Amino acid sequence: MKKILFYNIFVLLVLFSYSCSNNNHDADAYGVFEAVEITVSAESNGKLLFLDIEEGVTYQAGTVVGCIDTLQLSLQIKQLESSIKAALARRPDMPSQIRTLQDKLETLEKEKNRVANLVEANAATTKQLDDIHAEINITKSQIIATKSTLSIQSQSILEEVEAMHFQQLQLEDALAKCKIKIPITGTIINKYIQSNELAFQGKPLFKIADLNNMFIKVYVSEDMLSSVKLGGKVEIRVDTKDNTPKTFEGNVSWISPRAEFTPKMIQTKDERVNLVYAVKVNFKNDGSAKIGMPGDVVFK
Repeated sequence: MKKILFYNIFVLLVLFSYSCSNNNHDADAYGVFEAVEITVSAESNGKLLFLDIEEGVTYQAGTVVGCIDTLQLSLQIKQLESSIKAALARRPDMPSQIRTLQDKLETLEKEKNRVANLVEANAATTKQLDDIHAEINITKSQIIATKSTLSIQSQSILEEVEAMHFQQLQLEDALAKCKIKIPITGTIINKYIQSNELAFQGKPLFKIADLNNMFIKVYVSEDMLSSVKLGGKVEIRVDTKDNTPKTFEGNVSWISPRAEFTPKMIQTKDERVNLVYAVKVNFKNDGSAKIGMPGDVVFK
């Protein structure tokens, strides 16, 4: 019994000492630091030619850091470009074909005028003039029919080429997705694959987070909610080894519209019956705060 009593007193002293050293007595809420994390996955299949990133290094958004093998896609694009050129070469030469019939029609018009003069001079029959009129009408119909036929053929080829252009755009989009780019300015948290490994669509490549703009998610009770406002100033504190808290200035960026039971990991079983509201506080990080570190929040 004495040993048990001594042990309980020792635990209480340790907890009291820890609480005093961390200055937690005046904190309004507690939580852990978080950041927006993005897992970048492969958008195409193939061998990973290179992935030039290192964990803990910060990269700018849009930087190309890797590439998946693009040989097959490049060959398909070249093949499609050749097919487009071949299709365009099949387009009918409408002006030259129509010009032949136009020349024939002009010759018939001249012949009509000559025969009409001969008929007036009784040197030719009206049947000859009628025959020329009939041939002129036939030639005009041929011109209209030829224009229509050639136009349909040309339009059909153009539609075929347009369809191939869309295929080319799809291949070029797939080719662009072979380039691995940094989606946001941030720090590499985890790297899941190495160069020369096989990548396939949806396979995670790396995880990146913006460690300059972090947040801490805390829970406040209903009686404190009225003093917490969106955009309100907040002081965030982090414990240091010399017991002098490191502080950050933050702003309340989100307040949960719904109450929830206190999460198990931050309160005892007896206190879980209390309803609390989640609050997210954004702040600028100078590198001191790390993901998963505990922090204290004081609402101003």
